[in-house]
Amino acid sequence: MQLSVIILNYNVRYFLEQCLLSVQEALSAIDAEIIVVDNNSSDESVLMMQEKFPTVKLIQNKENFGFPKGNNIGVSQANGKYICILNPDTVVAEDTFTKVLAFAEKQTDLGILGCKLIDGKGNFLPESKRGIPTPWIAFTKIFSLYKVFPNWHLFNQYYAQHLREDETGKVAILVGAFMFMKRDLYLELDGFDENCFMYADDIDLSYRALLKQKSNYYFHETTVLHYKGESTVKDEKYMKRFQEAMNFFYQKHFRKSWFFTFFIQIGIWFFSFAKMFQGKTKVKSLPETYIFYSLNLILSEKLSFILKNKVQFIDFKKEKMVNSSLIFKGRRVEIILDNQYVSFKKCIKIIETLKDKRITFKIFPKNANFIIGSDSPNDRGQIVKIE
Repeated sequence: MQLSVIILNYNVRYFLEQCLLSVQEALSAIDAEIIVVDNNSSDESVLMMQEKFPTVKLIQNKENFGFPKGNNIGVSQANGKYICILNPDTVVAEDTFTKVLAFAEKQTDLGILGCKLIDGKGNFLPESKRGIPTPWIAFTKIFSLYKVFPNWHLFNQYYAQHLREDETGKVAILVGAFMFMKRDLYLELDGFDENCFMYADDIDLSYRALLKQKSNYYFHETTVLHYKGESTVKDEKYMKRFQEAMNFFYQKHFRKSWFFTFFIQIGIWFFSFAKMFQGKTKVKSLPETYIFYSLNLILSEKLSFILKNKVQFIDFKKEKMVNSSLIFKGRRVEIILDNQYVSFKKCIKIIETLKDKRITFKIFPKNANFIIGSDSPNDRGQIVKIE
């Protein structure tokens, strides 16, 4: 077997369904398996799996074991030469795994392979490629010095800015939303460290691959949609968790850094002080226009009723999707993509191409009864059921 895709799920039933639909399409020509590990979800994730994906291997944990242990359990039952650790709030293109496998097979020193990730609005997620977070590099990240001095190597190493987002190459650290590697390497590394704090597990695994004299790669030739992105608001709680994660990493691999501890405390104080002056969260404005790319005119009329707004139907076979949408830039527009007629790869491409702060996107997955998307990398997204 060539590939095992491991998806760890916890209470994201609708995102999981869409993810599985996209993964099944992407594995159609590959000798592969999908393993879903459910961390004792309280929503209908397990029931959905049993009803809609009875042939997918499902592991039901009796409690929430967390990210490291949950994935380790999944890999322990994998049979593929390669494994891919994949978040359930992702959408892969139909040719994602074909391209990744072809690249991986050419490497003689393969460690972990990551790919280009974008959020639900089409923005590139910089955590797709990162450097080793030494105390100094973590400091430049916390205080956003990489944004202030983007062309200074001294300040721009956290997000591996030596590589452009459209350039494949070696990087140090990859993100746990998409990690592709040989199963034998994962087992040799003993998988994710189950003692890891949040934010450190993927950093630790990537670094341990480097210690084995392997090369980690960022692969830009396929784009994967990752809805949540860095979903934690950068507030005091985030800073404390980040501190715990970095302290874990330093204590495991380096000597304890008093430099980092000191400056992270300054960061916690800074963010706590700033939050005192933050106003209430702004209410999101509803779209002025909904655009439905499909061949199903009847469904377009049904959406108008459900959304309580006129939905403009665009027959994508008669009009170029990109060109027809550009005229709406500058207005609050929501584009709904019917996956029955628009491939996942094309959906991702449209979202990436048309990214604009006033345009939001939803996908209507084939054989599903909902539309789904995310208007912000800081929330879990939106689902509208289509009964």
